Amino acid sequence: MAETKREIERKYESDDSGLPDLTGVAGVETVLDKGVAELDATYYDTADERLAASSITLRRRTGGSDAGWHLKVPVAQGVRDEIRAPLSDTLPDELAALVRSRVRDAELLPVVRLRSARDVRDLLDTEGRLLAEVSVDAVHAERLTGGDGVAQWTEIEVELADGGDPGFLDKVEKRLRKAGVQPSGSSSKLARALAETAPKKKRRRAGSRKDPVTAGDHVLAYVRAQRDAIVELDPAVRQDVEDSVHSMRVATRRMRGTFRSYGKILDRTVTDPIGEELKWLAGELGVDRDHEVLTERLTAALDDVPGTLVSGPVVERLGLWASARQGGARGRLIGILDSRRYLALLDTLDALIAHPPLLEAAGRKPGKVITKAVKKDFGKVSGLVEQALELEPGPDRDIAVHEARKKAKRTRYSAEAAKPALGTPAKDLVTSMKSLQTLLGDHQDSVMARQTLRELSAVAHAAGESAFTYGLLYGREERRAATVEAQLSGFWDGIKNGAADL
Repeated sequence: MAETKREIERKYESDDSGLPDLTGVAGVETVLDKGVAELDATYYDTADERLAASSITLRRRTGGSDAGWHLKVPVAQGVRDEIRAPLSDTLPDELAALVRSRVRDAELLPVVRLRSARDVRDLLDTEGRLLAEVSVDAVHAERLTGGDGVAQWTEIEVELADGGDPGFLDKVEKRLRKAGVQPSGSSSKLARALAETAPKKKRRRAGSRKDPVTAGDHVLAYVRAQRDAIVELDPAVRQDVEDSVHSMRVATRRMRGTFRSYGKILDRTVTDPIGEELKWLAGELGVDRDHEVLTERLTAALDDVPGTLVSGPVVERLGLWASARQGGARGRLIGILDSRRYLALLDTLDALIAHPPLLEAAGRKPGKVITKAVKKDFGKVSGLVEQALELEPGPDRDIAVHEARKKAKRTRYSAEAAKPALGTPAKDLVTSMKSLQTLLGDHQDSVMARQTLRELSAVAHAAGESAFTYGLLYGREERRAATVEAQLSGFWDGIKNGAADL
């Protein structure tokens, strides 16, 4: 069974002088010599090094206290999550699943072997508690795939103890720098090994992407960011990390909205079919999310009802309704992420970004082209909001409000893509559309809550139970929706005035 450990560490260059004296580091009472461990690790990646390109490492290591399979995923500068699985001859399925969005159908190959002699010291406080582990690693790297180069170096690694204060690493670094030790130029041993053992003709300096210039550059940068988000969130969704499903769903919607908003830049005969696949994925991700949100709303509403007004087994019936769709939900979602259709979608997104279907307007300066697209989206929102305000309360207004909410989302996403090009006006529009989306979202949640309450009431009535409490909750939801509708006119006037600078 895999387990996850948050790893916070820093790496430094080392020379023949070894480790400086660390007894002077503030808070350190004892430097305990733990001896030398012999480590032997084989790192795996695709032939085109897709994992390394994302700063992900996958290794099988023997020796030391944590022999096994280790998958390391970056979280922030100097911070990685290490997912560990027991030692075995083949890659454990649970780790293979976590790299599937990047590896897909490619074969994982042994790319580098690292053998290290690790001289370990524990830094302890006055009560003998571990503050950090410091090691001097003498590394021998051997390229296994894509060349036959070798490299050797020595480095110092400082890893914070579990639950420790990251500020302690600053104290250690201050002492190391005072002794002339400098931070490493590589983010990991694997990164250094790949760089130093690659064939000379393949060695190149990694460069950052150029800043966007044309309208097409700006739109593609936003599309690329959403593709990256989907791929990067895949492991989190598989691990059931909080909010990961919602975040991936939003990324699919952002990309689909961008295709539709910027149809003058990206050819919609190419992007529309991809948009349909993104819609499918968003729908699969939302199957249980919408149910969960509605459950939270109804549960909170019921908690606000005085006990004397709760008539019949309302709590129990709501609980049954909430759990009705939970069985097998996780397994079904993992099945979607392992499906040929989903992996083919990821391949299609890669191909789109590598060879974008750019139209003539894509090569123009962004100001006019992007502004026109955003204004067009805003105009659609404006028409739908004003239509809703003209209708009488009821189903037709509910539908109009819901359509306005969907268009507000799309306008928000098109404005997000426009922010680097248009600056403050686009940023302000993002804020306005997010507020509008929240307001109208509360209205739509009320519509869905009332529909569910009607269904629960009918079931309760058929079972001979009192429907009083369902009616009470229904009335409260009606008032919430009416409050939103009453606020909408003044709220919208403020947004229109603010959008005049676009």
